[in-house]
Amino acid sequence: MSEKKRVKRKHTHHHHPVNENNLLAATFLNLVITVVEIAGGLLSGSLALLSDALHNLSDTFATFIAYLAILIGKREANQKKTFGYKRMEILAALINAVILIVMSVFLIKEAWHRWQNPAPINSMIMLVVGMIGLLANLYAMLILRKDAGKSLNVKAAYVHLIGDSLSSVVVIIGSVLIRIYKIDWIDPIITVLISIYIIRSGFVILKESVNILMQSAPDHLDLTLIKNRVEKTPEVLNIHHIHAWMLTDQEVHLEAHVELKSDLKLSQIKEIQHLIERYLRLDYGIAHITLQFEFKTNHAPSLINTKT
Repeated sequence: MSEKKRVKRKHTHHHHPVNENNLLAATFLNLVITVVEIAGGLLSGSLALLSDALHNLSDTFATFIAYLAILIGKREANQKKTFGYKRMEILAALINAVILIVMSVFLIKEAWHRWQNPAPINSMIMLVVGMIGLLANLYAMLILRKDAGKSLNVKAAYVHLIGDSLSSVVVIIGSVLIRIYKIDWIDPIITVLISIYIIRSGFVILKESVNILMQSAPDHLDLTLIKNRVEKTPEVLNIHHIHAWMLTDQEVHLEAHVELKSDLKLSQIKEIQHLIERYLRLDYGIAHITLQFEFKTNHAPSLINTKT
């Protein structure tokens, strides 16, 4: 199979709805973990548990925001919001990514303070609470795993849970090492490593969200290739002023001007339109296509229209 065909097959997809009840369940689990870790942190004197509790609290808000965004996104389009509310999920993903980065920076700061001022803690309480947090987070991840690939919004919430699970592992490892070897310094080191990983994941989601909100063309669309292919269609002189953007992370829109070689009837143009739309849908998974057909308009046949 050629590289071109592999790219086409990879990006031809259908949108599957997200089960918002899974997000609500994950929100409840995060809230329970937060309460347990706050209590455990206060009883054990562990700053690591309190920091992890704060991380989980941010994730409780993150998953709940994701849940609300999906509900709002289902609202019908109207005369004011002609595209509907689907981008609420992208806004939620953007907010979640920012929270991820901010909380990770906070954890790095706390790890530095912990390195400089180690405090005695009850490692047994720390271990038990850390294990409870890990099991609950893993279960929440299992709930959201299938939906994480369907929505950038849910993906952001899922990354939050990955960060929580890693934080719980840090707490468990730290509690064991503290109990056996009395080495408090290992906890802030692992915390920094995990925070760096979370920051990287957060920036990936942040970049995707900003690209969608800035109406960037998706990475898999080669506009030059599309132009060359469409211009091989019978009776097509050129295609120009192409605009492609993502309404959401799953829905791609494209509009363009198509100049014809002859002054054709509307019924003949319809056949050409069908051929072009079929190519764009099957090969690139473009959901919404708007084509403006022209004849001898003297427009510059440039790929992109830089004028408003």
